[in-house]
Amino acid sequence: MRRAARGLLVALALGSCGTPEAAAPEPPDPTPAAAEPAPLTDTYRAPVGRIVEASEDADYAWTWLEALCGDIGHRLSGSPSLERAVDWSATELDAIEGVRVERQPVQVGVWIRGEESLELVGDDAPLAMVGLGGSVGTGEEGVEGEVVVLSSLDEVEPRASELAGKIVLFDQAMPDYDPDTYETGYGETVGIRTRGPAQAGARGALAVLVRSVTADRDSPPHTGATRYDDEGPRVPGAAVSVPVAERLHRLVDEGAHPRVRLRMQAHTEEATATSHNVIAELRGRELPDEIVVFGGHIDSWDVGQGCHDDGAGVVTAMAALRVLVELGLTPRRTIRAILWTNEENGLAGARAYEAEHWGDGLHVAGIESDIGAAPVIALDLHTEDVRRQDALAQLGAIVTLLEPTGLREARAGHGGADVSPLEDHGTPTVGLLHDPAHYFDLHHTAADTIETVDRDAFLQGVAVMAATVYVLADMEPRLSNPR
Repeated sequence: MRRAARGLLVALALGSCGTPEAAAPEPPDPTPAAAEPAPLTDTYRAPVGRIVEASEDADYAWTWLEALCGDIGHRLSGSPSLERAVDWSATELDAIEGVRVERQPVQVGVWIRGEESLELVGDDAPLAMVGLGGSVGTGEEGVEGEVVVLSSLDEVEPRASELAGKIVLFDQAMPDYDPDTYETGYGETVGIRTRGPAQAGARGALAVLVRSVTADRDSPPHTGATRYDDEGPRVPGAAVSVPVAERLHRLVDEGAHPRVRLRMQAHTEEATATSHNVIAELRGRELPDEIVVFGGHIDSWDVGQGCHDDGAGVVTAMAALRVLVELGLTPRRTIRAILWTNEENGLAGARAYEAEHWGDGLHVAGIESDIGAAPVIALDLHTEDVRRQDALAQLGAIVTLLEPTGLREARAGHGGADVSPLEDHGTPTVGLLHDPAHYFDLHHTAADTIETVDRDAFLQGVAVMAATVYVLADMEPRLSNPR
């Protein structure tokens, strides 16, 4: 068609100029343009459909979750139960055909909770409390003192003269969940737990109580890590339930001078213990030196079963790998399911992986599931600003493919604590945002058990993880590359 058109134009031109002595030869056709690559949605619609269907029928994933959370239970760093979980998960992953499993040794600190209690002096009924992770103890006699109430860390310095010899209660309420923005208020509130004991202790407080970081009044007390300054004093820290915090605050407002007695046997062992990351690798079929890592953290706090935080994330990664293998979907790049140890009170597993495995190849992406077992509603991307729009467009195509499962959007956000060391090297990270509406009702509490997990919602997370891993490990160009 193009040749005929050019011939007609030549003839018309010659006719207007007279008959030439000899017709000029036609120029050759230009080199045909390379075909545009098919959109990701077209290329991966069929395999993603197969992944979703297989994930919905992955009964073994639920069986695994029951084994990890129901049979093994909570898994504090340095505990025998954590290493039982390591052995169990490595054995299950090793049974997947074609997968190479490694148990990477990691040295972790050992914190022991021991017996603990809180009571209002003059009242025999115990107050609902739980010691903060990493806290020092009170000694056998406990600590007794008058309660001083602060509403936030911002009040520490202006009221410093009131804190010496007192037990400080930080009664800062966590805002209600905003479903329009997915904002939980956790980030703006959790500082009273992580820094409250250090800051109040530096002003002479005997001990610190914090209102549990939750908007749910019916939730049990929430533990979680607190952090001391290297050179500062270390005073005991504990969380109380929302009703306890409100009761003590009310007594102070009424002009009473409530006194409480706190007893905690908590201590940190001098020697570290050996734990392990579990790494299960499926080599890529074309680009084995390019790597996509994905997973969750296998440790948990020593209350509840650690199911939402983060047993579900661990099993989601294990099941996603098995789904891909059983479907025969080996991507171009290597994929590694990683069950990180010591996320809750040290992040030693993430740092050990970075130290030993960063040089293995080009890490293309890191993916983490660490916000419960509710349905995944968004993919949160952490990457350099200059690459964000390209990467969000690529993730948006995955969202389009998974919209029937309830996935809503790709957005800028947080990839995850265990993949964060990869970000320092420029690797983009992706966090699976499970619907967080009720996550902080259960987070770090005795209520975090498998009975609170919806099976269908959990399996939706397996589908999203498996599909996201497969597409990111197979697609060209890779995530966040300029197109």
